[in-house]
Amino acid sequence: MSTAPPTTDEAPRPAEPAPGPRGPWAPLRPLVLRLHFYAGLLVAPFLLVAALTGFLYAGAFQAEKLVYAHETTVPVGDAKLPVSEQVAAARKAHPEGTVTAVRPSPRADATTRVLLSGVEGVGATHSLAVFVDPYTGEVRGALEQYGSTGALPLRTWIDEFHRDLRLGESGRLYSELAASWLWVIAGGGVALWFSRRRALRKVRGTGGRRRTLGLHGTVGVWAAAGFFFLSATGLTWSQYAGAHIDELRTSLGQSTPAVSSAAGGGEHAGHDAAGGDGGDGEHGVGLDRILAAARAEGLGDPVEIVPPADAGSAYVVRQVQRSWPTKQDAVAVDPASGEVTDVLRFDDFPVLAKLTRWGIDLHTGVLFGVANQIALMGLALALILLIVWGYRMWWQRGRGSAFGRPVPRGAWARVPPYVMVPLMAAIAVLGYFLPLLGIPLAVFLAVDVVLGELAHRRGRRASA
Repeated sequence: MSTAPPTTDEAPRPAEPAPGPRGPWAPLRPLVLRLHFYAGLLVAPFLLVAALTGFLYAGAFQAEKLVYAHETTVPVGDAKLPVSEQVAAARKAHPEGTVTAVRPSPRADATTRVLLSGVEGVGATHSLAVFVDPYTGEVRGALEQYGSTGALPLRTWIDEFHRDLRLGESGRLYSELAASWLWVIAGGGVALWFSRRRALRKVRGTGGRRRTLGLHGTVGVWAAAGFFFLSATGLTWSQYAGAHIDELRTSLGQSTPAVSSAAGGGEHAGHDAAGGDGGDGEHGVGLDRILAAARAEGLGDPVEIVPPADAGSAYVVRQVQRSWPTKQDAVAVDPASGEVTDVLRFDDFPVLAKLTRWGIDLHTGVLFGVANQIALMGLALALILLIVWGYRMWWQRGRGSAFGRPVPRGAWARVPPYVMVPLMAAIAVLGYFLPLLGIPLAVFLAVDVVLGELAHRRGRRASA
């Protein structure tokens, strides 16, 4: 996401005196203006899709509760059945596939979810969630589920469209491009806005392009912090920039730890068991003893029980609450004895691992629930308005009869070497870590230089 097309105060109007910046900012302002104009103009379509789908995704949490109320909620009964009996009921109704996880009913009115993989018609990265009434054992339905937040079909469809336009790995380039440029366009817009004279920032009592510019700038400045946050957190799980961030965190010893799934215990360097051997997920002492052992270690609802991956693995029971306060503790339990073999507390996570967890959850709207989702919808709406106002300013710059003129060239030539050299070095470093920022920027500069040279030659021939 990003602030949209141009904050174009580049064309002086007779009634608007030029801002006239002084000092080191003076040679940079035309350059920032040109970059803001073209980046906003070209990236805005991607940002518009990201904003629209992000708006829908934020609202999908509440819509999901209404659409799938029959499957996810039940009348409150007297006493819940043992988890093993609930899983047996799910397997009787759906004997296909393999039990990969069980999420016991986290609230008095919530169903238990039994997750199956290897079910025909369900994608490899998805599960079939069988919903069981924890009081009666009645199976209330089965739906495809995706991700650690338990997204059901409605939210999954919107999530995948927001993330990759439902085109798979290649489609993720669009969202990474938007996230890579969001902070650049937003930062450029803020710098341009505050470099204008105070009188030129007013909205009240103005009209035409001046009013559009005032609205664009004012809303952009107020929303800029949110855009910076969305850009940074969106990049943490992007395809290319996300890989560089993971490498950096690993080199700093700040990667996210995981409880050891080895039946004999061990350090937190192991990995979680990701599946079972089929059947109903029962191994050794059984699900009820395993859950009781996790409860004894302080793991309260909501939790997820993952059966052993093989004969040498333990059960993994982990908390899955992403809302505040975050509950992400996990334990490994030996299936033969029911003893806890490893414990991992969220309090022991490295600082960057915690910040990454909170940042992603805030970005996806789960950290603070409804308030979080409303704030995200507000940011998405602000971005949509900024894009519309940006294109409107471009039109108004052409006096309402055609799209406006681009920002004049020559900005690079006016930047002194002592500013340009460190600036280019910083851009090169950023381009390495954010390839979908660096590559388009390099292409833009190359095209701009070529077009400028062609225009210069045409001018020389005309004068000759």
